[in-house]
Amino acid sequence: MASYDVIIIGAGPGGYVSAIRCAQLGLKTAVVEGRDTLGGTCLNVGCIPSKALLNATHHLHEAEHNFAKMGLKGKSPSVDWDQMKSYKDDVVGQNTGGIEFLFKKNKIDWIKGWATIPAVGKVKVGDEVHEAKNIVIATGSVPTSLPGVEVNNDGGVVVDSTGALELPKVPKKLAVIGAGVIGLELGSVYARLGSEVTVVEYMDFITPGMDADVQRTFKKLLEKQGLNFILGAAVQGVDASKTKAKLTYKLKKDDSEHTLDADVVLVATGRKPFTDGLGLAELGVEFTPRGQVKTDAHWATNVKGIYAIGDAIVGPMLAHKAEDEGMAVAEVLAGKHGHVNYGVIPGVIYTSPEVATVGQTEAQLKEEGRKVKIGKFSFMGNARAKAVFQGDGFVKLIADAETDRLLGAAIIGPAAGDMIHEICVAMEYGGSAQDIALTCHAHPTYSEAVREAALACGDGPIHA
Repeated sequence: MASYDVIIIGAGPGGYVSAIRCAQLGLKTAVVEGRDTLGGTCLNVGCIPSKALLNATHHLHEAEHNFAKMGLKGKSPSVDWDQMKSYKDDVVGQNTGGIEFLFKKNKIDWIKGWATIPAVGKVKVGDEVHEAKNIVIATGSVPTSLPGVEVNNDGGVVVDSTGALELPKVPKKLAVIGAGVIGLELGSVYARLGSEVTVVEYMDFITPGMDADVQRTFKKLLEKQGLNFILGAAVQGVDASKTKAKLTYKLKKDDSEHTLDADVVLVATGRKPFTDGLGLAELGVEFTPRGQVKTDAHWATNVKGIYAIGDAIVGPMLAHKAEDEGMAVAEVLAGKHGHVNYGVIPGVIYTSPEVATVGQTEAQLKEEGRKVKIGKFSFMGNARAKAVFQGDGFVKLIADAETDRLLGAAIIGPAAGDMIHEICVAMEYGGSAQDIALTCHAHPTYSEAVREAALACGDGPIHA
């Protein structure tokens, strides 16, 4: 029987980051993971492979639509779908192999298999029981589905995000259920590859929870790229054969029923915590009504010695949120102070253009009764963006009307996912819009649009 200071169950972004930080802080650490590779959903069948496909298809789009404008003339590239999937798999392999290297470097034991917790301080994997002073649940999440919609990733025509990464061929017609991050990213991939993509969403807008200005602009831009939207539609079910599917939905506005034919249906209706088989309920661990592990401000459950982080607990299901919690709980276990600022966790959609947000939206702040001022700047006024055909979109900053302190931001445009961090750092330190406006930004860069939006919170932008 092996004994550890901490055993972490799950090797996704939360788990493996927590393990590395625990080891760096001098704790004897092990990670239980049943996959053949480390990295969890994110590295294996989520963030990383989807970004590889988004990258490949973005280059395809550029070749088909913008190369000739720049004087790069010639035959447009053809798509070798199998080779594109091989490229995606190579990217995954490099990243998961890198995590295995980091485990060896930091002397972290990888216990291969699926874990149960038969008693406090004990983790069983196969026939072996390991002892741990502390156990961290980092088991992540799994896709959710809908009543009447049965997912079959093993060769079926109704798939979730995992199956959508491994389709045997590019479908002529793709129906996407859900206009959230996953549905729009993968829908964008297949639209660029030539699929006729129709997104069916229950709400009357896309990207629920995001800034209203972003929702409107983003929808228009995606429609220009060929995506079709059916909003305010409640999916009733999917009738699938071996090669085709018929999706039935009702429009909320008049209760009328309609059908949609597709070669593939992608179910992208969100995710739910995955804690099945661990034995947490039997140990008395408390859960929220939504099935999340209930934790306190230090990521501890109500059972002494058991902690939880990432998608398994309350909060946005984002890899970087899990990473922050992973490092923070490691600090706690090492007798230090762990901290996560939940008010400054950015969210990104990696389409083209990218969408990035942080903090509160204008609507949320007004609902709270906060007086705010808005600074907005279009990328059409940004020289670098126009030079690369990325003039669509904008930067929007939200600041307190009295103190000028930054409260939130939204960017839709080129490299939005990278530019948002300037605003994150400013918010982390209680910065104001004027702080950004007075900071010199290199020219020509996309990030000048952030400065212009900050100037718009004061006397006005220069290039608008």
